[in-house]
Amino acid sequence: MIGAIALLLVCQLAGEAIHRLTGLPLPGAVIGMVLLVGWLALVRKERPTLEAVTGWLTAHLSIMFVPAAVGLIDEGAALSRYGVGIVVATVISVLLTLSVTALVFRWAVRRFGPDEQEQA
Repeated sequence: MIGAIALLLVCQLAGEAIHRLTGLPLPGAVIGMVLLVGWLALVRKERPTLEAVTGWLTAHLSIMFVPAAVGLIDEGAALSRYGVGIVVATVISVLLTLSVTALVFRWAVRRFGPDEQEQA
């Protein structure tokens, strides 16, 4: 388990380092995730241990939001000034994301899904 946690942290750190050293327009976490996928493609024996660790992390995901929520307390002045705009922008972006996702899904099912004649 410690090895899997270390692997996650090393990939995160390597992604952040690559981001800062190269100036790539991708967040370090995304670069780290690509590194992790590459590692898992090369070393298949890591998967069962990593699945156990990520399952535990996902089950306790709400704990991960505590630092972010505490950080919001320090931003009271900014939230009181821009809070309504932030909420409106969040709601609009969620609705747009849901709509685009639904439209792309419907298009993909029509385009790549089984034909009605094949189902009968």
